[in-house]
Amino acid sequence: MVNIPGFDLRQNPDFFWVWHEFCTFPPDMLSKLKSIKIPAYMRNKYFVSAAAFVIWLAFIDSKNFISQYELTSEVNKLEEQKAFFSEEIVKTRKEQEELLSSPDKLEKFAREKYLMKKDDEDLFIFTEEE
Repeated sequence: MVNIPGFDLRQNPDFFWVWHEFCTFPPDMLSKLKSIKIPAYMRNKYFVSAAAFVIWLAFIDSKNFISQYELTSEVNKLEEQKAFFSEEIVKTRKEQEELLSSPDKLEKFAREKYLMKKDDEDLFIFTEEE
C-alpha cells in the first residue's frame, strides 16, 4: 500500500474508489481494446523502441531528416555559386591582364564602359528605344 504523507486512508475510505474510477478503463472500452489484433512483432519491446527511435530522428530531433535535406540543398546551391564566381574571377583577371598590357586597350575600355572623354572632345550617347 502506498503511504502518502498527511493522508490517512481510514479517514477517507472513498479515496480508493475514486482513484479506481479514474485510473482504470471502463469494461466496454477494455473489451474493445482487447479485441484489436496487434501483430506479435509490433508488441515486441525492441520493435517499439526502434520505431520510437526512428520517429524521434525523423521528426523531433534538431537534426531531423527535413532539416538535413534543407541544409544539403543549401550546400549544393552555395557550391554552384562558388563555381560561378570562380569562373567570373578567371574572366575578370583575363580582362585585367589584357587592359594592363597596352594603353590603347585601357583607353578604349574607359571610353566604352565609363564614358570617359578627353578635354577637347564632345561625347554623344545614342540609345535605342524599344
